[in-house]
Amino acid sequence: MSSDAIRRVRPAAYAVCVQDDRILLARWVGADGERLWTMPGGGLDHGEDPYDAAIREVREETGYEVELVRLLGVDSENFLIPADAVSPQPRDFHGLRIVYEGRITGGELRDETDGSTDLAAWIPLAEVEELERVSLVDIAIALHRERPPLGRIAR
Repeated sequence: MSSDAIRRVRPAAYAVCVQDDRILLARWVGADGERLWTMPGGGLDHGEDPYDAAIREVREETGYEVELVRLLGVDSENFLIPADAVSPQPRDFHGLRIVYEGRITGGELRDETDGSTDLAAWIPLAEVEELERVSLVDIAIALHRERPPLGRIAR
């Protein structure tokens, strides 16, 4: 990565909720209007426990109450975000993503308003490959299916 880039680590927590061969996803909206499907979840507030963050984020993005039933794993991704209108300097971004298995316990499906996502939906697992999505979706599904002993999917 570029040595003159601003370095940023972003810890985040997500929940994989699968029911009847469908997975709960949220559609992320980028600053430029790009829309990609992602796992419900997101960044930790300062001092927030990842477990609590995943529960909060699922509620905010989907309307559901979720019980986290197990830690599936941790994913780490590093990439360079070029300079743009938001930041005049490139950013060396390191995403540290904690992934749990979740079970819906209440609430009703709804879309988030005034947040980073604009749509929440149950998507048949067989149709996920057809979606425009972030890499985390594939990693989370692999963690859910494979349940690797060290909680890590090799890239």
